[in-house]
Amino acid sequence: MDKVAIGLYGTNGHQIQRELVDHPHGRLAATAAFDRAALPEPLRADASIRHYAALEEMLADPRVELVSLCSPRRRDQAFEAIRCLRAGKHVYAEKPCAMTEEDLDAILAAVRETGLQFREMANGVCDTQPFLAMRRAVEAGVIGTVVQVLAQKSYPYRDSRPQDEDVDGGLIGQAAGHALRFIEQVAGVRISAIRAVETQLGNPRQGGLQMAASIMMTLANGGVASAIANYFNPRAFGTWGNEALRVFGTKGFVEAVDGATKTRLVLNEKDCGPLDTGEPSVDYLDCVLLACRGQHRMSRDLADEVHATRMTIRAKRSAVRAAGGVWEED
Repeated sequence: MDKVAIGLYGTNGHQIQRELVDHPHGRLAATAAFDRAALPEPLRADASIRHYAALEEMLADPRVELVSLCSPRRRDQAFEAIRCLRAGKHVYAEKPCAMTEEDLDAILAAVRETGLQFREMANGVCDTQPFLAMRRAVEAGVIGTVVQVLAQKSYPYRDSRPQDEDVDGGLIGQAAGHALRFIEQVAGVRISAIRAVETQLGNPRQGGLQMAASIMMTLANGGVASAIANYFNPRAFGTWGNEALRVFGTKGFVEAVDGATKTRLVLNEKDCGPLDTGEPSVDYLDCVLLACRGQHRMSRDLADEVHATRMTIRAKRSAVRAAGGVWEED
């Protein structure tokens, strides 16, 4: 199988250049609005890779089949994703892929219109360990009916974090989105209603950076969930992201805590200890690239997969309303 020819646009996020060194299914063909110094040495020295100043130039390159988007401004990324799709390119987009529901729906419409692959850089949350083992336990009914879920995503603060949420999507969009994926993809229950509050307390700079958010949710099965996201993970903690997920069911609970380094399954009558995490994780980028070649079917429908992003949009909207003293929709 020929490798999928990939174009990288922007460096505002978790761009995939390092994964493309000797990747089995993809190769770097071009960059746009991308600092070549950020390329790994083997790619920096590759004369076959073309470098463009603007996205439009790269879209005109017939060799490029998929565009990996880490747009300079996340607010513009949905529009740029649609341009890529209509130019005949598959798209792999940094999260959040859209910052309004209208933009998200426009992406979904463009995917239906073009028949091309579009995926958000969700990194296969439910297919990587230890979350894969948690999902297996939930799916097997080991903890019974899921009733309540508690999720956490915490990052360290750094001065380079944009004060303008339009640049990176903001705390709820780019950090809390992980926690919402934990709930929907690992606990296996769809979020049906959501409310959030957030604060700039602790922001060491002047600007609009929200530093912490608390989110409350109702689940489609009648259960409830809560999530927190913040920029207060101490660097001494040892892992960049401090993830935690605890799923309570009618027969017990399952959890991954301390940056997802520790797991535990406790049933009503037995402490089963750590989960067996021996099943290999699934590489999400591999799946996307194979799907571009028609050799893999993605495990989740696109609209279902980006539902967590839709919920972050609603959560942010509710947080803005709550800051203005309004708690309910008009």
